Amino acid sequence: RELIGGECSNWACIPTKTLLRPAEVRSESENAAGTDPAALNWPELDRYRDYMTGAGDDSGRVKGYEDRGVTVVKGDGRITGRGRLEIDGNPFSAEQILITTGSDPVIPPIEGLAEAGYWTNREATALHAIPSSAVIIGGGPVGIELAQFLHRFGTAVTVVQGAPRLVPREDARVCDLLTEAMREAGIDVRLDAQAVSVRREGEERVVTLEGGSELRAEQLIVATGRRPRGQGVGLETVGVDPGPHGIPIDEHCRVTDGVWAAGDCTGVMLFTHLAKYQARIAMADMAGAPVPADYRAIPRVIFTDPEVAAVGLTAEQADEQGIDAAAASVTLGSSIARPSTYEEAARGEVGVILDRDRRVMVGAWAVSPLASEWIHQAVLAIRAEVSYEVLIDTVAQFPSYSEAFLLALQAVDLD
Repeated sequence: RELIGGECSNWACIPTKTLLRPAEVRSESENAAGTDPAALNWPELDRYRDYMTGAGDDSGRVKGYEDRGVTVVKGDGRITGRGRLEIDGNPFSAEQILITTGSDPVIPPIEGLAEAGYWTNREATALHAIPSSAVIIGGGPVGIELAQFLHRFGTAVTVVQGAPRLVPREDARVCDLLTEAMREAGIDVRLDAQAVSVRREGEERVVTLEGGSELRAEQLIVATGRRPRGQGVGLETVGVDPGPHGIPIDEHCRVTDGVWAAGDCTGVMLFTHLAKYQARIAMADMAGAPVPADYRAIPRVIFTDPEVAAVGLTAEQADEQGIDAAAASVTLGSSIARPSTYEEAARGEVGVILDRDRRVMVGAWAVSPLASEWIHQAVLAIRAEVSYEVLIDTVAQFPSYSEAFLLALQAVDLD
């Protein structure tokens, strides 16, 4: 119906990480010893972002599929019965159907929002001019990544978060560290703040908060989460009600006989890597070699600076599940050598959560440079249920950020 590659390739993961990288390089050059700050070049980045996304042209991706023998049909498709589909009124048949319809942004019912005008991630990641100021409603991963990108390119940014913490699904310490980093950088973070109305005054959007205070900015960005896109694909014709929380699937990503679903539309976790994993699970089932999905060790990364990476359960979630959990964290700059060789003002913390009864890791988090890369040590430990005794006896490269896991594990009280 839209562009091959969906949200990630065109308006989310690929453009945001492309936009964040130059400012990250500048930060690295400011923090590393013996370097001068790198210059940012918006016109060049604007051009490269369009190259990376195709700027609305997915013909190259279509050709890539066709070269592999795949037929690509553009249009609005829906299931019309078992083994039957319709695309823009034209009938098709298939023994196996995989639904990967993604998700839509959640737009909160704020008075005047539609009339004042706003950006979602789509407009924000496709921008061609940097706004002088912006209010971002929403303090989840999308909102804070956009906040840091815009701030580092000169935008005065205010983040309005209705919850008492940024990224509230993560460990409380992670949220605190991220908030501190954002505020120290000069981003105005408003927690426990509710936007109740928006109006347009000339070239500005005026956001009124609960309590009566107002925020003014050239641009308004709504980043209040996403909703699985499972409605309107004809699932009722095969006896399935997708409901508001996503298309229901079993452990093999089956929806019903002959129908599977993968990705955001399932509502399991709205990550591209999770969608790719579910696609593998669905394909294996279609091929007659079923393997059940295991969601215990799906990494979660926010590509801010410092990066935020987590996997498995938070300490709070472990308690809610009745796990006798032991948690510990260490500050990296005072514990291992690598952070101080990487930058003069060493930053970062890492935490681990273990199940005392089974003596295995059930969760981990890191707020640090390069955390998106070295969190996978914890991903594998959780997925394979590596014992504490093996983890504590593992040798990490010196100097590396991964050494921090050993120190965090040593700090855990399992007795």
